[in-house]
Amino acid sequence: MSFRSKIAQFQSLIALFILCVLISFLSDKFLTVNNGWNVLRQISVNIVISVGMTLVVLTAGIDLSVGSILAISGAVTAGLLKNGISIPALNLFIGFSLLGAILSGLIVGSVSGFFSGFTITRFKIPPFVATLAMLTIARGLTMLYTEGFPISELGENFAFFGTGWLLGIPVPVWISGLVILVAVLMTQKTRLGRYIYAIGGNENAARLSGININQVKIFVYSVAGMLAAVGGILVTSRLDSAQPNAGISYELDAIAAVVIGGTSLSGGKGTIMGTVLGAVIIGVLNNGLVLLDVSPFWQQVVKGLVILVAVIIDKQNSKQD
Repeated sequence: MSFRSKIAQFQSLIALFILCVLISFLSDKFLTVNNGWNVLRQISVNIVISVGMTLVVLTAGIDLSVGSILAISGAVTAGLLKNGISIPALNLFIGFSLLGAILSGLIVGSVSGFFSGFTITRFKIPPFVATLAMLTIARGLTMLYTEGFPISELGENFAFFGTGWLLGIPVPVWISGLVILVAVLMTQKTRLGRYIYAIGGNENAARLSGININQVKIFVYSVAGMLAAVGGILVTSRLDSAQPNAGISYELDAIAAVVIGGTSLSGGKGTIMGTVLGAVIIGVLNNGLVLLDVSPFWQQVVKGLVILVAVIIDKQNSKQD
């Protein structure tokens, strides 16, 4: 293995180290315990979403709808938790427990992802177009469901998921850690994981090998939708409010984490832990820009440049392979 190949293996870790050193010199607030926990809590949502995005990208797909699915799932969870379902024509009211509302939100996310996957496989629509359509549909449904107003005051029990602590660690960190563990085991230790990599590596060869391409793709989009819903529940819990415009641009942060983490946009190459490292880099970058009081507009420019550089590096590494 050449020196350049060895460097390529650790380029994300090297980038994170350099970024941390640079920010720590520019801000004395960066290397503090409180800020560290704050960064971990903030990146937990992106990690959860990015794990689902990784599964999709490994099959050579893309999902632009995760931000909108986050919004509709969080809104449904909040609405059912606070207001339940009222059917005046039947003089019927159905109340929802905390668990019931959360499960309903997860189902909404899964069904949304399933719809994207089914559209892609059944009608052979490019993932970019299908998930762009779902982005618009889910955002519109969120506005209809909330009528454009936030759903707030959801209770202390629900707030625990977004703001609580367990054994000295924020609950969102525990949840993201569990998602990472399950995803790593699935991709590295199961037949399904091998199928996901095979489809992204060479879809025609995977089909000839007897892999049910459509089932696997529908599965990964459904999981991506469900994990977006988990992110929506965490965001809603942390804010104690379901915002109609929640999740805007979250798909960009997720894609950035996946690409920076070394997953190829062509599919078949990448790891969950690489994506986690990419999400940490994005989180540290966001935190550093805020601490340095950089304009939000310039923050978008910087993140865009980071994504561009990551894609260029990915293409260069692919040529070397």
